[in-house]
Parts: sequence; C-alpha cells; structure tokens
Amino acid sequence: MHVLVMTVVHHPEDARILHRQIRALVDAGHDVTYAAPYSARGVVPRSWVTGVDLPRAAERKRLAAVRAARKLFKSLRGKVDLALIHDPELLLAVAGVRKRPPVVWDVHEDTPATLSLKPWLPSFLRPPVRFLARLLEGTAERHLHLLLAETAYAGRFHQAHLVVPNETWVPDHVSEPSDDRVVYLGWLSEARGVREAVEVGRLLQEHRVAVELIGYADPQSRPILNKAVAEGVLEWRDFMPNDEALKRLDGALAGLSLLHDEPNYRHSMPTKIVEYMAHGIPVITTPSPRAVELVERYQSGLVVPWRDPEAVVRAILKLRNDPAARRAAGARGYAAARANHHWPNSARRFVTQLEAWAGAATRS
Repeated sequence: MHVLVMTVVHHPEDARILHRQIRALVDAGHDVTYAAPYSARGVVPRSWVTGVDLPRAAERKRLAAVRAARKLFKSLRGKVDLALIHDPELLLAVAGVRKRPPVVWDVHEDTPATLSLKPWLPSFLRPPVRFLARLLEGTAERHLHLLLAETAYAGRFHQAHLVVPNETWVPDHVSEPSDDRVVYLGWLSEARGVREAVEVGRLLQEHRVAVELIGYADPQSRPILNKAVAEGVLEWRDFMPNDEALKRLDGALAGLSLLHDEPNYRHSMPTKIVEYMAHGIPVITTPSPRAVELVERYQSGLVVPWRDPEAVVRAILKLRNDPAARRAAGARGYAAARANHHWPNSARRFVTQLEAWAGAATRS
C-alpha cells in the first residue's frame, strides 16, 4: 500500500503524525509519501519516507498552502492507494477532486472549540468561522473516512469512528525521578501556561530546582520565554524532534502540564501527561477533567489549581522532599503507561483500518 500523508499546519516532526502513525505504516511494510512544510520549519524529511515540501499554513496565511496541497493531491491521486490528512484546512484541498483514492481525515482536536485560542482571528469572525468548521466536519463525515484522537470527539459526529488515541512509545526501562529539575514538553502558549511556568522558574531559583521547557512557542510567547532565559529563570530548548525530546524527560523530578480552563482542553487528554508517565516521572497538572482522571486513577502525580504558580512550586517541593513518594508515583505511572497507553497497542488497529479502506476501494 502506498499512502500519501499531508499536513500544512503541523510540524513535519509531529509526534502523532511521524513518530506514531507514519512509523507504524512503514514498519508494516507500506510506502509513505509525506508532504509537510519542511522548508518553513527548517527540517529535512526522514530517510524512511518520501518527503514533499509544502508551504506552511499559519495564522491568516493559509490559502497558498491549501492550493499547493490540492495541486499535489491531484498529481498523486492515481499513484497512491490512500491519502491521510491531518488539518481541517486540507478538507478544502481534497474536496471535489474526481477519481481520488480513499481519503482519511485524522481529527486531532475540537476544531470549533480551538477558535478561542487563536489571537489572530478577530472575535467578530469567530461565530461564522465556527459555523464553517461545523459545516466542513459534517461534509467530511459524509464523504471521507474519519479517525478520532479522543473518544470525546465522537459526540460531534453522527456515525461511529475508530479512535486512535494519543499514546506514546513506552521504553522498556526508565530512570528513577531524581534530578533537581522539572520539565515541560509540548507546544508553548499562554493558554498552556507559559506565564505560570516562567513564574514557577522564578520562585524555584532560591530552592535550586531548574525548570526546563521543550517545545515550539507561539509568537506571543516567544518574547516572554526569551526574557526569562536571559534572566536565568529557566531553560527553553525550543522545538526538538519527539524521539530526542523524550530523552530529556528521563530522571526529571516531575513533568508539568499547566493548561488553562479552555473549552478545547476540557475533554482532551494532554499527551504530555502520558509521556511523563511513560518515562517514570510524576505528573503535576492543572485540573482539566481528563488529566485529573488519569493522574488520580493511577496515583501518578499531583493536581494543582488553575493559574497558581505558588501551588505548583509547593507540589514540586513536596515531591523533592519525599523521595519514596516521588519514586512510587513515577513507578505507578510507568506501569500504567506500559499496560494501557503504549502506542504499539493501537498501532496495529490503525494500520489494519487503513489497509481495509484501501483494499475496499481497490475491490470496488
């Protein structure tokens, strides 16, 4: 099977797209053409995919990327067995194309709910854009195949769709959480707690606990982080490929998830929490429902109030001062991640479903 995977929004090294789904397809013996904004992100394709460069869709500049993706899709429609798209924008790139292969839309998030997180979108445009997003979702469900990243997304659709959760690769062995260092891994924005993380770093200076942030920061957050780094408040490593970034988790005192109470986060399980557990480090999280459910079920960390850096610091120092509790929380989280959130457990179902859709189109 030859699969065309396309994104114009996500980083080409996106963990879900490249390190889980594409890797699963390649490991199963399939060929993958991966079209993504390589040049715009300053990276090159991995050797195990055929890379095609696309423009990046960012803020209000999206039309050129959609047009380029549509042109590519048309040129390859007779050469691939299936197309897997990862952005709502790409629904427009495949719409109305005749004699196309099966198209699968991987629904990463609650698109209408994310509009409140986009400062570049004027408030008066949000209602019509939200309506358009709902309209596109309904059209996609009628004409495409869908995969969902969260069970909670099922309520937005009329039919049942396969859920491919945001799991992670869980290593065979991990280090005990012992460093005087806390980490954050993932996208950085104000809604994801950038300001709180900076204040946590400032408050921890007198306690000699380092704060390390790993991930791409949106334009609004970059000046905040650059200032904090210049002042020696924290370390910020910017974007790192997922396989490299995960190594930075090993041995950390705790992993932070400081999401705000936003609609898009209320029914989403932060992947970073599973990644922290997979590397045997305790979790410190704000009380988004899915995060609380995970941490409390497995007793793998501590829950702190929204937007409360002082409470985060107290939780960090509590873990530092109780090595036995810290190690026990890390061990429980690791065991739970290995048993219930190890990506290979879902990878086979993902690949089998794509094979079935491609095979059905071949037989028809």
